[in-house]
Amino acid sequence: MTTIPNNEEYEMNHMSNQKHDNKTDRKIQEIYIKLEQLRKNKRRVTTPEELEALEREIRALTDQLASLILGQKIQESLDSEESREAEKILVKSWPTKLKNEGSIKVNIRTSTGFIVEISTRYYRRNCDRRKGKRLKGIYAGLVLLGIHERCTPSLASQIGILSATLGSFAFVPQVLLEQGMKLGVNVLQRIVYRYAERARRVQQMGKYSFEQGIEGRRVIVSTDGGRIRLRENKRGPKTKKGRTRYNGAWREPKLLLIYVVDEAGKMEKSFAPIIDGIIKGPDALFQLLHSYLHKLNIRQADQVLFVSDGAKWIWNRVPELVKFLGLISSQVHELIDFYHAVEHLGSVANLRKGWNASTRKKWVKKHRKLLLDGKVEKVIEAVRQICRGRKSKEIRTLCSYFVNNQYRMAYKKIKDIKLPIGSGGVESAIRRVVNLRLKGPCTFWLKENADAVLMLRSYFKAERWNMLKSMANSPLSVMEK
Repeated sequence: MTTIPNNEEYEMNHMSNQKHDNKTDRKIQEIYIKLEQLRKNKRRVTTPEELEALEREIRALTDQLASLILGQKIQESLDSEESREAEKILVKSWPTKLKNEGSIKVNIRTSTGFIVEISTRYYRRNCDRRKGKRLKGIYAGLVLLGIHERCTPSLASQIGILSATLGSFAFVPQVLLEQGMKLGVNVLQRIVYRYAERARRVQQMGKYSFEQGIEGRRVIVSTDGGRIRLRENKRGPKTKKGRTRYNGAWREPKLLLIYVVDEAGKMEKSFAPIIDGIIKGPDALFQLLHSYLHKLNIRQADQVLFVSDGAKWIWNRVPELVKFLGLISSQVHELIDFYHAVEHLGSVANLRKGWNASTRKKWVKKHRKLLLDGKVEKVIEAVRQICRGRKSKEIRTLCSYFVNNQYRMAYKKIKDIKLPIGSGGVESAIRRVVNLRLKGPCTFWLKENADAVLMLRSYFKAERWNMLKSMANSPLSVMEK
């Protein structure tokens, strides 16, 4: 049963907070005095080192001042009647019953690197009598303010961006140290992984929205896969140093890209693309894709083009996705990436015995033009004509690629309506999101950690960080499943 502090407890907490505010006021006044002394000081700087030292000294004082003022504002907000009422609503809507444990002192790290102490109410779940252990609770007031892991939303966002954009977690503390903030790698990794976990939870709940719609627009949907190495533990004895043995297995993180093009077929700058990825497999990716397209209300789009390479895991699932979304055949197009199709032409030419490089080049060029002109039947016939000799089996396999995807090679039709015939957008996203952050020599990831960084980097590269931040800071992100 939820309990609320009585008036006597409230008065005691108020008096305690008042004493704390008086102490904070004294610290603020001390900093004001130091800043005024620095301003009036006639000291001159003559070297870059002296200038940097002075700048750091001033910044340390102003950062501390900002943190103290912020701490006061947080405390005032938590002590307000509005906050108490909002906490009641949150606690009442919690999936399990919560018990009020009263006010507890909590240290909060701000974006300036300084720590402020505030007093907030703590609610815990009832003991699980079967297991005999006390379960974790929540600071309801902090949750409503988006404060998790004892970090302000601004600091958590800053750490998330640095972790997603820099080449390694090891570089993040160096950057933070330059800003006057000391933070260990293990601490920042915990902050980052839980930040992404909260955002993903809200995304899976469908409790998000897009500022812009796609009514009457032309939407391009692409998917592709990259390569990273996962750390998968082995069974059996540990090493002599007590370490768990593991395999560095190659796995394929799968990425999706949704963007809008104008009447000339160019990407519209007014609509930020949607990039996201997952490592769980194709079904999970298409579930993610369905969620985004459903939220965009894709049925209101004028044209929807699915364009990707020839991977079967993609095209085996597109028809079912189209059906679930309620799209009609007149607004949907499926297209094999033109440049992948040309690569297959090159593979066919390379298998033809007796051709020199010039002959192969001429053959590919001729049939590349036929593909662009929409004459896929002639390309298939040409491939069949050279399907003989010792390499006939390989050529026949390549020929089946064109036969099975014939209706996805309407390049002339797609060009005529000014839609892209290639999937270069998602291939570029694979490089920018996956290869430049998650893939590298001697780089091994735990699956859940790779998923977290993949999501953070995807949203940042798509210029949708504010959307991810909103999901990570939502009170729904800590709701029990």
